[in-house]
Amino acid sequence: QVQLVESGGGLVQPGGSLRLSCSASGGFASDFHVIAWFRQVPGKEREGIAAIASHDGSVYYSESVKGRFTISRDNANKMGYLQMNSLEPEDTGVYYCAAGGVGWPVARMWPVANEYDYWGQGTQVTVSS
Repeated sequence: QVQLVESGGGLVQPGGSLRLSCSASGGFASDFHVIAWFRQVPGKEREGIAAIASHDGSVYYSESVKGRFTISRDNANKMGYLQMNSLEPEDTGVYYCAAGGVGWPVARMWPVANEYDYWGQGTQVTVSS
């Protein structure tokens, strides 16, 4: 059984940085073909903000985080990371790690939450002075 566990959230001032980690266990390498990060705020749908594919390391970002966030992964240790810099109050939300993506057209499908097979429990990020 695949499990994803996020860590690294917390309270940070505007302009600050945080690094989120996603630890995966169980499953096969194909279960983690794509690792992605989603963000959700109350009353809104879960938003895909970054994804990384295992086969070629391709990365994808939403316009809202491009240039500020960096996604990475360590395949050997089944870890995913999201480095978040220049944080803004609008980045506040619960951040989820997701995995899946076998057989996808990754460039098109990565922001679609329903396409992922596995999810973590989420970690809260609050950007406030």
